[in-house]
Amino acid sequence: MEKTMNIDDFYKCTSYPIPPSLRYEVGHFNVFKIDEFSGKNSKPIPYNRRNYYKISVIIGKNRVHYADKTFEAEHNTLLFASPHIPYDWNPLTENLSGFFCVFTEEFFHNYGNIKDYPVFNPSGNSVFSISDEDVKAFSLIYDKMFKEINSNYEYKYDVLRSLVLEIVHKAIRMYPAQKTEVHTNAAMRISNLFLELLERQFPIEDTFQKINFKTPSDFANQLAIHVNYLNKTLKETTQMTTSELIAKRVLQEAKIILKHTKWNISEIAFSLGFEETTHFNNFFKKHLHQTPTQFRNS
Repeated sequence: MEKTMNIDDFYKCTSYPIPPSLRYEVGHFNVFKIDEFSGKNSKPIPYNRRNYYKISVIIGKNRVHYADKTFEAEHNTLLFASPHIPYDWNPLTENLSGFFCVFTEEFFHNYGNIKDYPVFNPSGNSVFSISDEDVKAFSLIYDKMFKEINSNYEYKYDVLRSLVLEIVHKAIRMYPAQKTEVHTNAAMRISNLFLELLERQFPIEDTFQKINFKTPSDFANQLAIHVNYLNKTLKETTQMTTSELIAKRVLQEAKIILKHTKWNISEIAFSLGFEETTHFNNFFKKHLHQTPTQFRNS
């Protein structure tokens, strides 16, 4: 797996010049047609993380590698990509079309926390198979984006932010109905601080990198609260214990590294905070019922 790709790298992988405004923008946004990147115009883009967000409507048969999973779509795909998760997608037909937009987190500065939406959450749904009717609805939104970005309207970027959120909310409505919990502001604040602290330790991009906080006590100390209170709060807001949330995220990173790097098992164990390789093996086998080596070979 290569180093995290930034927005400059994205433009270098395309036939588009780097916009001069990119150097002085607080946040960046742009929108494209997939047709211009497929067929003879396609350039291979490696499986890795990006430091920007991307929302794609892909029309045609394609395969998406997202985190440790692979999704193959016969028709249409809606893909939400965030800086948290590595991904790529490959066309399985020459007649691929669609749209995508890219934007940085700074683009939504003072306009809400885009990373908090479940479609951009590492544990949420980020890849959807969508119908032809859905494609028509999303295409209309992208048409508005193209029109707006090429306009001289003074507040066009506010309109573009609204159009991005329109896609996000339409996708969230595709989720099965879930019970909505009401939590106190204090509980949500602690939960968000914990999740941010947990996520800040990733991605692991080289064998010299190591996570610093791995136990509930580590996180409680950083948040200056009692570990029992942290556990109670997270159970209330996420329905999972502190240990379960940590284990889930560490396991996800382990699967990504095993699948997309050639690091040996001891190097992976060290990076993920395990002092002994056997401890990592036992942890992995407990959750997936196979060893890291078996997972990699499968």
